[in-house]
Amino acid sequence: MQITAIPNIAEMLGVNRVLVGAAVPHPTGNPKLEEAKEKELRRAYVLKALELLQEDVEQPKIVTL
Repeated sequence: MQITAIPNIAEMLGVNRVLVGAAVPHPTGNPKLEEAKEKELRRAYVLKALELLQEDVEQPKIVTL
């Protein structure tokens, strides 16, 4: 499982679950948002990542939030 803004590199490395992040320097957030909104965004990424970890996958799966 990897959260990244560059999913094709993760796929080339053989990562079987990829969650597409927001940007390279801030894959799970956006510092331009107000604090409460960024916290919501980060929580959404974590919850989606946990959901992906519970799924059985047989081939690479790339998911966008």
